[in-house]
Amino acid sequence: MVAVYNHPEAGRLAALGLFALQHRGQESAGVATHDGERLYLHKGPGLVSEVFAGNDWSGLRGNVAIGHVRYSTAGGTAPYNAQPLRANYRGGEMAVAHNGNLTNAEELARLLEANGAIFQSTTDSELLVHLIAQNRGGDFQDALVKSLPKLHGAYSTVLLHNNEIFAVKDPFGFRPLCLGRLGEGWVVASESCALDIMGATFLRELKPGEGICLRNGGPEKFQAVEAASPAAACVFELIYYSRPDSHAAGKSIYQYRVRLGEELAREAPATADVVVPVPDSSNPAAMGYARQSGIPLEMGLMRSHYIGRTFITPGQGARVERVKMKFNPVRELLQGKRVVLVDDSVVRGTTARKIVGLVRDAGAREVHFRITAPPWRHPCCYGIDTPDEELLIANRMDPEEMRKHFGVESLAFISMDGLMRAVPPTMQYCTTCFTGRYPDGRPRVSNTSAKKAAAAT
Repeated sequence: MVAVYNHPEAGRLAALGLFALQHRGQESAGVATHDGERLYLHKGPGLVSEVFAGNDWSGLRGNVAIGHVRYSTAGGTAPYNAQPLRANYRGGEMAVAHNGNLTNAEELARLLEANGAIFQSTTDSELLVHLIAQNRGGDFQDALVKSLPKLHGAYSTVLLHNNEIFAVKDPFGFRPLCLGRLGEGWVVASESCALDIMGATFLRELKPGEGICLRNGGPEKFQAVEAASPAAACVFELIYYSRPDSHAAGKSIYQYRVRLGEELAREAPATADVVVPVPDSSNPAAMGYARQSGIPLEMGLMRSHYIGRTFITPGQGARVERVKMKFNPVRELLQGKRVVLVDDSVVRGTTARKIVGLVRDAGAREVHFRITAPPWRHPCCYGIDTPDEELLIANRMDPEEMRKHFGVESLAFISMDGLMRAVPPTMQYCTTCFTGRYPDGRPRVSNTSAKKAAAAT
């Protein structure tokens, strides 16, 4: 997500910021703007370059804007779920962009429908629109603050109401959201790399439960919802999801990933000839492993940059196909070699097995598989689309069974202690996917909305 306030080319800048955030969602993109009189919206399925082909921003008028790229975790990939979501109601016009996953979506939807809500999508993000619209008293900010405590789960959200922008973060701070300065204007984005492409200066990360209103020339801070203690920032953002040139706790994500590789090399050394990353997300970690172990780093797998992220591609069949299109081995670097293959995570295990197969087929004599995340045993309910427990390979197999399944000489995951040594000690984390400790208790999440959306498409 991105938001731009007080800039004459807000719509163009918002779309530019979305290019930097394309790794966070590949299913749809959109930008909403406001010129003080009305709201303008342009969105559609596909990549940012497809939705905004031709770079024609003339329809996005005004000096305030919000934008979104979608990675569906609730509600499916149907076109009507593209964001920002737009609504006209008695308080004016609003648009909403949401990153995260609401764990009480089905319950809230039933209550809202009983009060007359008519849903236009199957995404949980629309729930906030109806909660605000059904609030009977106060201004927009008051309605927003009264609505947020009814949402459970993860939400980093930007809202455009008339010509004002609101940015809020859930009590645990699961998903990132940062604030930047752009001349006389202001920018909010999911990651600092979006600020860089817009020429904005990174100021800080929003705190759990914090809200910011951009109006009257600058940001006004307010308490959106009571902050939880402890907080629970998603640790997988540091391992994989965020771009390596984004920042967290004062350092680049790149630096933390190098440290992950170094920790893994100390915990799980291997006798080998080359260290090879699964590009691109594992490149820094492989560099750290090579640096700590003294084994040369080689780019033994080439990645096609015309193929997007396979992890966030909907559907297992599509993910496997994309692995074949995405990676190709450099045989001269692998043939006859003992290879340390470094990857960031293993979830279902299907794509990892394909990648190991590519390295084997290229002639590698030995493959030692090293993972810079602990075994992923539990589903995420807070914005990372992972399957039920029985489909998670680490929940079905022990490490030795996985080693045989992948066909490697050795297999090792970083330990939880090693992970915590590598990431910023000043942050508090959600490690649900590895530990099964859900910050707000194990929430009940229904797949009803996703099933409805799949049927509709």
